[in-house]
Amino acid sequence: MHISYKPLWHTLIERNMRKEDLRLAAGLTTNMIANMGKGKHISMETLTKICEALNCGILDVIELEQEGD
Repeated sequence: MHISYKPLWHTLIERNMRKEDLRLAAGLTTNMIANMGKGKHISMETLTKICEALNCGILDVIELEQEGD
């Protein structure tokens, strides 16, 4: 299994936000955004910041996918 950020990208689209808007709202670095875009892992602290900034739950940000999906 691996972590997918597809729910986050859908949440941003639904809220008419850009990745840059998220970066500023959550106090993230450009590297954090880039790593998520590449599907790399980020810390729980970062996930918490995103959830707080978007006022959403963790399932609005990440999901687990089976390998090969």
